[in-house]
Amino acid sequence: MSTETPLEHLIKVLSLGEPAESNGHTFVTGESLYFPTGRVYGGQVIAQSLMAGALTGPKSRVPHSVHGYFIAPGDIHQDVLFDVESLRDGRSFSARRINATQSKGAILTAIASYQEKGQYGVEFHDAAPTDAPTDVPDPETLTSAQKLMEPYADKSDFAHYYASESPFDIRHVTPTVMMAADKESATNHTGHQLVWMRAINRDETLHAAEGSQEDASQEAERPIPPLNQTMHRAILAVGCDQIMMEPAIRRAGLSFLTPGISFATIDHSMWCYHNIDVTRWHLYVQDAPVAAHGRTLCQAKVYQDGQLVAAMSQEAMIRVPKPKD
Repeated sequence: MSTETPLEHLIKVLSLGEPAESNGHTFVTGESLYFPTGRVYGGQVIAQSLMAGALTGPKSRVPHSVHGYFIAPGDIHQDVLFDVESLRDGRSFSARRINATQSKGAILTAIASYQEKGQYGVEFHDAAPTDAPTDVPDPETLTSAQKLMEPYADKSDFAHYYASESPFDIRHVTPTVMMAADKESATNHTGHQLVWMRAINRDETLHAAEGSQEDASQEAERPIPPLNQTMHRAILAVGCDQIMMEPAIRRAGLSFLTPGISFATIDHSMWCYHNIDVTRWHLYVQDAPVAAHGRTLCQAKVYQDGQLVAAMSQEAMIRVPKPKD
């Protein structure tokens, strides 16, 4: 009998519990996802905030932006309580303030905005990038983070997570900094990177049930039930957070395995301009323009089918031990 896949579990966690009304506020509880740090994953709580706010507004409106500040680390062994305050419902926009708390207090405060679909106005977007002298390689020609991490899964909680528990297929065009520093990027003072991603409903039990080992590189997948655009955008918020810090790590000549490194998200913003299907390949174009005082700014543009569909920015805290005299 098959078990719940990582993507199915993510969808369940983002679906939240039954909302309750009190003193003009809406309260709803959400589960916490596992993450190797033992802290509540930032992308999870941002995504749940989007979903919580959506419960209180017109169903015809979809999230177009969210801006969140992380107050304190959360505990993955506790549920998260979301307190939604309805700030305004205008003719085409709805604004919500969402506070996320656990037993020790606030872990996130966010403002989310939802827009009526199909509003007329100016339209343009930057073209999808090319990687001169050739086009950006197709994701199928690249090695997935899952395959890169599998040989180390029994040695590292992070490697095990990306090898078998992440609901995303992540494929780097630029070299990954998950395991080793990108010295060339550091030398050239650039954190620019290109990464393909899609949400994948991989099911390792299917291969076992079928007894098929003919093509181990071909992932067995379950069908994904139809998802509304609010859920797609919430899953995008989870997925982007898995790679948002990488441009800064890259530019600094570090990796996530640098001895003594510590990192955490300080704040996160996301804007959506067009519908996205997170179960299909979308391309992240990222950079990190500045770092100072242990803080760094990371930016991303997301393209699907050549169209710029979303953008994100995130400030992160990244620290490494001081060099010895």
